[in-house]
Amino acid sequence: MLPIVVSKLPAPFSFLPMPLSPLLPLRIRVLSHFLPSSIQSKAKYSSMEKEQRAKGFQDFKYRGVTGGRVDGDGIADLIIPHLLKLYGSSATARDFEIYSPNAIFEDPLMCAHGVKQIKSAFYSLPKLFSESKIVEYTVEENSTGPGKVEILIDNKQHYKIFGKAIDLVSLIRLKVEEGKVVRHEDWWDRKPLKNRETASLALTGRLSEVTRRASMLITHVLMGFGKDPSN
Repeated sequence: MLPIVVSKLPAPFSFLPMPLSPLLPLRIRVLSHFLPSSIQSKAKYSSMEKEQRAKGFQDFKYRGVTGGRVDGDGIADLIIPHLLKLYGSSATARDFEIYSPNAIFEDPLMCAHGVKQIKSAFYSLPKLFSESKIVEYTVEENSTGPGKVEILIDNKQHYKIFGKAIDLVSLIRLKVEEGKVVRHEDWWDRKPLKNRETASLALTGRLSEVTRRASMLITHVLMGFGKDPSN
């Protein structure tokens, strides 16, 4: 079990600002919590088509598309390539153009409000992990109203930290309006995010919300308030 506070960061994280050190074990421990169920999911993904595996899962497999769309003709086609770069620690400023200015991103650790904070959340990935990427996924796109679409991405994420590989299954939920993502939720282990509505006790749900916001604000400061990296 890793300690709660790291006094000295091992390579390749020695370049990180020391205020990040309390956050590293937190993310590692949360990710590790989901590892057993992720391992169990390998059987499901091993049955996916050989052709799709050979392509590195860069193509989409639609399980259900409404509104008369066919494969290769959905909003997801425009969004997924940028999303893969975000999770793959290779995002540029242009990749964040998929979001509306006031979009919200939320996972079990952070809740970002606006594109600047979303940038900080994803720009922090290469600071924490030597590897990060979505390795397998299927996509479902559903029309929810005029100009509104919900995209569900059942996926497997791969991370490596301190030489340890961590595979995490998740469900990414995107709410899209007029071609822009207005809400992006990442449900680790496919479990809904804890909040006042989903928690058994409203107080614990509220505490989870406050904790995620605090974690995001700290990360936002450390990442230069969403400043795009210079190339």
